[in-house]
Amino acid sequence: MSMDRAALVSRFFDVIENDIAPRTAEGVRKGNKLFGAAILRKSDLSLVVAETNNEIENPLWHGEMHAIKRFFELPEDQRPKPAECLFLATHEPCSLCLSGITWSGFDNFYYLFSHADSRDSFAIPYDIEILKAVYAVPDPQTGSVAPDRDLYNRSNAFWTSHGIQDMLAGLDRSSREALLERFDDIAAYYGELSATYQKDKGQRNIPLA
Repeated sequence: MSMDRAALVSRFFDVIENDIAPRTAEGVRKGNKLFGAAILRKSDLSLVVAETNNEIENPLWHGEMHAIKRFFELPEDQRPKPAECLFLATHEPCSLCLSGITWSGFDNFYYLFSHADSRDSFAIPYDIEILKAVYAVPDPQTGSVAPDRDLYNRSNAFWTSHGIQDMLAGLDRSSREALLERFDDIAAYYGELSATYQKDKGQRNIPLA
């Protein structure tokens, strides 16, 4: 894949705006959270599948897990190998989705909003809470967990993760400014979806609303 970083971010924004966000808006209206994901071919960045959270059907159908489910429901002769794909998530994957990406064979993922954004901007703290409570084991030398400890290994034997906001920060000024305007529009739209979800949450039988 020869596309430069600015063009890659622009393509990710296209997919979020045109393919993920409309599905998410409909999902939020039904009572689901606002997390979505898409899978693209590395070769030409064409869309394979885009999905959104569907917890009202099954609490395991987070945006990423729902996209993986749809991906493997495609006929085998129409489905690229996971290693031939880019995995795009609107929000940094939780522990469940990190595992799903790993077990499914994807060697990468990109995310727009961080775990901290999910907690602070979208009032959904469970990603960090679960990673800390379940996975943050104490250092064997000190018996404690450092407060600034990474919640997962962002580059490992299975995949490498990429924060799109970090990618934006590394662009030249002209490319960065144009894409930051698009990011601001996307963030504002997801802020509206979040307000809708927060207002109506609790009306569905979702364990961690």
